[in-house]
Amino acid sequence: MPSVLFVLTSANKTLLGHQTGWYLPEAAHPYWVLAPHANIDFASPAGPNPEIDIGSVKAFANDEESQRFLNDETVKGKLASAKKLSDVNVKDYDAIFYVGGHGPAIDLPFDTTNANLASQFFQAGKITSAVCHGPAALVAAVDASGKSIFSGKKFTGFSNVEEDITGSVKEIPFLLEDKIKELGGHYEKAAEPWGNHVVVDGNLITGQNPASAVSIGEAILKALK
Repeated sequence: MPSVLFVLTSANKTLLGHQTGWYLPEAAHPYWVLAPHANIDFASPAGPNPEIDIGSVKAFANDEESQRFLNDETVKGKLASAKKLSDVNVKDYDAIFYVGGHGPAIDLPFDTTNANLASQFFQAGKITSAVCHGPAALVAAVDASGKSIFSGKKFTGFSNVEEDITGSVKEIPFLLEDKIKELGGHYEKAAEPWGNHVVVDGNLITGQNPASAVSIGEAILKALK
């Protein structure tokens, strides 16, 4: 059975000081797609029990899969024993997946341990994947030649329009769409804001927003087979 590492942010405050963290359905939906077919571990920069975005818990209070994730004893155990990124061995996993939320745009882009880890996954030809703000965690990752892993690649992630609609532009250090375009990435998005959109370009798999969380789980599963 393949193994997948879910990476969660350890950040719990935006630049404006509002509570943040990882975004519930962006962990829950891919988890339930992958869990029957893969071993899943969690990791974060600081290790155990990374903080969840409380707003996502409220917004998805009626989402069955999200609530099942929150209340599942196996999931609780995995979160309580989440590894520190510095303790992760790339050889133990077939894929890395970055869960979104504003949190990963705050800490992970500037975390050198994370940059090295993501680079190792990508350079080994392993699935390197992220949803919503998760691709922000990959902005410092490089290929074997030292170029951005996004250079010349198609990708998606939370759009400038979606960021503007949520009034969150000043909460984060950069706009994901703009930042990755600057790195040479070719940005794609759904026809309408909040639409489901997943892009697969080689071993780089990205999803646009919370609505894309199931689909990116399915894309990762397909790539694992």
